[in-house]
Amino acid sequence: MVVVIPAYNEELVIGSVVLRARRNADTVIVVDDGSKDNTAEIARLAGADVVVMPQNGGKAAALMAGFERAREYSAEAVVMIDADGQHNPEEIMTVATPVLAGEADLVIGSRFIGEKADIPVYRRFGQEVLTLCTNASSTCRTTDSQSGFRALSRRAMANLDFASEGYSVESDMIAHFASRGLVIEEVPISVRYDVPHKHKKNPVSHGLGVLGNIISLIGYRRPMLTFGVPGFLAMVLGAFLGWHAFHAYYVTNKFPYELSILTAFLMFSGMLLCAVALILNELVLIVKAQKAGQKI
Repeated sequence: MVVVIPAYNEELVIGSVVLRARRNADTVIVVDDGSKDNTAEIARLAGADVVVMPQNGGKAAALMAGFERAREYSAEAVVMIDADGQHNPEEIMTVATPVLAGEADLVIGSRFIGEKADIPVYRRFGQEVLTLCTNASSTCRTTDSQSGFRALSRRAMANLDFASEGYSVESDMIAHFASRGLVIEEVPISVRYDVPHKHKKNPVSHGLGVLGNIISLIGYRRPMLTFGVPGFLAMVLGAFLGWHAFHAYYVTNKFPYELSILTAFLMFSGMLLCAVALILNELVLIVKAQKAGQKI
């Protein structure tokens, strides 16, 4: 079994994370994502196979580089774990077991099943919003779509042909694997937040960035949901306000300009969104048909 750890400026904790991970894996790969400290040197001294990125490219790029190196070991399971010490390396086997048993292709360590982890309220709210949106973009339902503690099977490793940037990789991975028919499961894990660096990005900007990517994914995969439903609701509201505008004119004999303009705007916007939804949905169906034909 191989463990992949993307790391950026983690010299304070990377040594202990690697040493603890080595007790539960055959090989530990650390991807130094352009760190400005001694992350790479300390990881190497702790016994890790270190991949050094020429510059900071973000979590997605670091993970893909780690997975590329992991393929050289032909492991039955590849486990990804964060470098900041939030995850417990002693739970590596817990996450990897369903993969090793041939029961799943992707196993997600969830903080929201089993014994509830002590997660700050603002983080819990943000995680649940992102998970809700991720579930809307995929045919797979999870409880912790943003967990960075995961195990991948050989089949999953062979299906890493998707584009992703930064911290969106967790959501993108779920949507991509689900579309390929890979089996996704979750197991409970623990987590701690009293770590030196905590999250390197502002949680608000991080969450908005990931949310924007997920919404884009929903728009691509489910245009009828993203554009069709809001368009239909806009037309319904427009029709409702239009009736009130007509009634106001009938009763007072005065033309309600503001209400009429709002009605026209809602009706026009709704019809435009519905038209966009139908066009995009047709394009999605064409792309799916082409992909199905290529597989045949």
